[in-house]
Amino acid sequence: MSLNWKEIDLVLSELELAGAKIERIVQPSYDSLVIGLYKGGKATELLISIAQGACRLHSLRSSPPRPPRALRFQECLRARLPGSVIESAAQLGSERIVRFELVAPRTEGLSSRATVYKAIGDGARKDAARKDAERRSEEIGAFVRYRLYARLWSGAGNVLLVDEEGIVVDAIARRPKRGELSGEPCSIEKGLTDPKDPPRKEFAVRELPPAPGSSSGGGFNERVEAFYSSHVGELSRERLLESARERYGKKARSLEARVAELSAIAAEFRGSERMRELGDILMANQGLALEGRRLVCADFYRGGEVLIPVDPTRSIVENAQACYENCRKAKSGLAEVESELELAKAALDRSNRELVALEAEEDPFMIARALAKGGAARASGSSGGGSPGSGKGRSFPCLSLERSGWTILVGRSAKENDELLRHCVRGSDLWLHARDWPGSYVFIKAKKDKSVPLELLLDAGQLAIYYSKGRANGGGDLYYTYVKNLRRAKDAPKGTVLPSHEKNLFVKVDEARIRELRALMGDED
Repeated sequence: MSLNWKEIDLVLSELELAGAKIERIVQPSYDSLVIGLYKGGKATELLISIAQGACRLHSLRSSPPRPPRALRFQECLRARLPGSVIESAAQLGSERIVRFELVAPRTEGLSSRATVYKAIGDGARKDAARKDAERRSEEIGAFVRYRLYARLWSGAGNVLLVDEEGIVVDAIARRPKRGELSGEPCSIEKGLTDPKDPPRKEFAVRELPPAPGSSSGGGFNERVEAFYSSHVGELSRERLLESARERYGKKARSLEARVAELSAIAAEFRGSERMRELGDILMANQGLALEGRRLVCADFYRGGEVLIPVDPTRSIVENAQACYENCRKAKSGLAEVESELELAKAALDRSNRELVALEAEEDPFMIARALAKGGAARASGSSGGGSPGSGKGRSFPCLSLERSGWTILVGRSAKENDELLRHCVRGSDLWLHARDWPGSYVFIKAKKDKSVPLELLLDAGQLAIYYSKGRANGGGDLYYTYVKNLRRAKDAPKGTVLPSHEKNLFVKVDEARIRELRALMGDED
């Protein structure tokens, strides 16, 4: 349901937006906008939504999740409105159109931001620079007026920013047939009924369930937020939890399969002592003839007879040596397999706990934020982080996983690649990248006095090819070298590097292996 005009009036009366200052602007989705306001020592988050069947505005208890990339309308508002003040906020009659009158410091003709920073000293805080710019604006009387319209019509909703000349600066939804495009005269108020005329249809304020956690049930704003959070839209609690259960269910199934596989390998390796015994039995029966692939011998360790698999092309001594070699490999590999098994079990346990935490979270925005980060729900301001399966408390600005005690990092964009190079890797870490194809930077964090195992290198190589444009080929060449051998390319796009002393590796994409790695990183479709 969308709010009716009486409910919109009640929301506006409770919020008392006149005199509030705009501190920040976030656009969580293509059909919603959140404006951070500050008034009288109190911060408020105002949500404006034009979602089909859920057009409304109301306050929020917590900040919304940020989108993976800044949306167009958000950037337009951020360039013009921070620091502005709401002079008035009112509905136009009973039309479900809210008009915000805004006064903002004018930036044209003033010193550039860089000049302002320089004027107040190197390393000055951004808010100090902004306040200085506002002071200068006030001194010369340089303020600009805007109108922000929110048309809360289901199926035809929109949010428009209009300048003091009545020209549309931009709209959250560009509608050419209505003239709601940048540079067009704003006609949103044309054809509306006179505010003094009685409404075409009478409405009443609906009774909504009490807001959770409020002894008195909360004001209408709180009830509206609680209702929509639980029942409507992509950010509804039910839909988010459904998405979380699907994601964590896939991850749990993948981890459970990995645990079962490693457990079977570990059980086999734990029988290494028996391999040594079989080697001893073969050495004690060197006089027997090999007539097939199995040799029956007396078992002087456990009594009776034992059937030993052998290679008829080899001598008994060579078969015994093979048993001793398998025993040695099993003993050396057991510790590694058990370590990986513990990590897989820990990742499975952590995944289950994260899902329980998400299901216990009442705030849908906190659930959405946790899903966007790939981690468990946390209260605002809490520390910690890390990707699913990482096994560490450290947080990385990318996909990450732990494999046999080694950490693999995957930067999926130029921004993530650059962030990793600047803050997360060191000279002794290994860097991998698909040759001749744009794609991810993959890093293997170094361990003191340890060389990177071949299997781990192949895991990282699989990820480097998968997260590249060469993925459709089913495999390809990649090169790898130490981070200390990377040199930043001059005047090139962010994150571009020139490697030296690189080695080549050909990798064929293994879909089962990729699914397992992606599940450990929490990056599933």
